[in-house]
Amino acid sequence: MRIGIGYDSHRFDAARPLILGGVRIPDHAGLTGHSDGDAVAHAVIDALLGAAGAGDVGTHFPPTDAAWKDADSMELLARAVRLVDDRDYDIVNVDVVVVCETPRIAPHAQAMRLRLGEVMGISAGAVSLKGKTNEGMGWIGAGEGVAVHAVALLRSRVAADGGSGGAGGGAWPL
Repeated sequence: MRIGIGYDSHRFDAARPLILGGVRIPDHAGLTGHSDGDAVAHAVIDALLGAAGAGDVGTHFPPTDAAWKDADSMELLARAVRLVDDRDYDIVNVDVVVVCETPRIAPHAQAMRLRLGEVMGISAGAVSLKGKTNEGMGWIGAGEGVAVHAVALLRSRVAADGGSGGAGGGAWPL
């Protein structure tokens, strides 16, 4: 088993639609970013890649590369899932915390869980997603943007077969 932690943050941008966890949230400013700015997807990508020992979102999808300009972050997530799969890992679960004053996350959490699970090839029950405020403190509390924390747990398919623990090595026997 391997654990990865992901983080992302973006400022709000009134000229863009708000997309979080692959779900468009109406009547709210979107997020800045080279891609579509989906900070939930980016944090999950970093958690998955970190757990697999495969770098980070910026390494695989650099903001200096025009190919990723305005990219759908669900496609980036799907590519990250393939990288994880190529390293002989299965996704066990993902836990996500979205920190913002607005929008309220709870009304959209189930749709995000379903969409993230669909793209990662896991059930929505293996995806936890919740919103928290920053209690009015700092740039998030001032309503300037959002921050997202994510944790992913992977299981090595190689270790389960008695192997060395996958490309990352070092899996512990259970």
